[in-house]
Amino acid sequence: MGFYDDLTHVERKNRRGSGVGRTIMTSVTSAVIGGMVVLLALPTLSNAGYINMVKPSNTNVMSNPAANLFATPVSVKVDTGTVDAVKKVENAVVGVINIGRTRTNWMSNSSQDVEQGEGSGVIFEKKGGKAHIITNYHVIDQAQKLEIALPTGEKVEAKILGADMYADLAVLEIDGAKVGAVAELGDSSTLQVGEPAIAIGNPLGMKFSRTVTQGIISSLERSMPMDFNEDGQDDWELDVLQTDAAINPGNSGGALVNIQGQVIGINTLKISKEGVEGLGFALPINDVKAIVAELMEKGKLERSYLGVQPFDLTNVPRYNWKETLNLPDDVQAGVVIQNEVGKFSPAGEAGLKQYDVIVKLDGKDINTGAQLRKFLTLNKKPGDSVEVTYYRDGFKKTATVKLTKTPE
Repeated sequence: MGFYDDLTHVERKNRRGSGVGRTIMTSVTSAVIGGMVVLLALPTLSNAGYINMVKPSNTNVMSNPAANLFATPVSVKVDTGTVDAVKKVENAVVGVINIGRTRTNWMSNSSQDVEQGEGSGVIFEKKGGKAHIITNYHVIDQAQKLEIALPTGEKVEAKILGADMYADLAVLEIDGAKVGAVAELGDSSTLQVGEPAIAIGNPLGMKFSRTVTQGIISSLERSMPMDFNEDGQDDWELDVLQTDAAINPGNSGGALVNIQGQVIGINTLKISKEGVEGLGFALPINDVKAIVAELMEKGKLERSYLGVQPFDLTNVPRYNWKETLNLPDDVQAGVVIQNEVGKFSPAGEAGLKQYDVIVKLDGKDINTGAQLRKFLTLNKKPGDSVEVTYYRDGFKKTATVKLTKTPE
């Protein structure tokens, strides 16, 4: 390669370098000019409404790296409806402490008080120097003594005015001198699925007293079968409201409240299974008011007496439906009278016998013994009559039974 060739190579190399330099300079110049154009255009774009800019103030934006020049200040309005509802009723929710007796020495008869459990209660009335409290039966069951923990932390002794295991309700009485708040009872018949529901109580005891949780009314018509003696036969069906507001042990007997701060239910139980959340239940306050009135007057629910021992037909082997009971194929549920019916009992005087299958009371379908008991308790009084529809030897029959008072 000659000198000319070397020179030509160097010139070509230098020319390429000069071209790259010019390209870089052009890009930088364009970027600077573009940036200046954008900065100059910002006020115009802001005034035209295309972007939002924070107006200059005494605040040094550069001193706050987190400041966003394009952020619009937001005014947050807090809905105080739930807060007001809680304030209205929270001081009427108390703790109920179940106290039993235990022997201190197996060689002696000495004993001492011991706490057996804690629940919640709602003060619903104050008159004549006394205050009255609604709670669940299972909260006070087997108590030798009861104490009420007031919102102030002070404890006072309580006595039982009335209680019913099947309805899971009890009414307690305390000295009203230190009671300042009384809950307003609402109307559960006006409730709608989806409306707010607030639970107030003492989950896990007084350590978390008057805890507030919120959810909605999930269902208005739930019926929970209850087997108290665990014999496989449901003894009662508890009508309840369903809510997803958190209800835990210790909440029992506490208040379920609407957004107006009125008590619409008495929290009673929850379904506690692995993988299950938000299934809590409360007794509708309209049912509670009716039962509480009778508990305060008579100390118990006075149940009408039919004089039969019911056994669910669905628990009878299918073979016996035909061979023993002679039931038609269209009968799929009912209550079998499993006892020898006393001659002078209400059922006996009306002609009912052992192995008759009751299917209706006053025209209402009766599928289980729990439904039979519930119907007689809530719809009939001692002295009333009820029309019983039943099957005997394959034939449908009716009988009118005059009910009496349930024997002690």
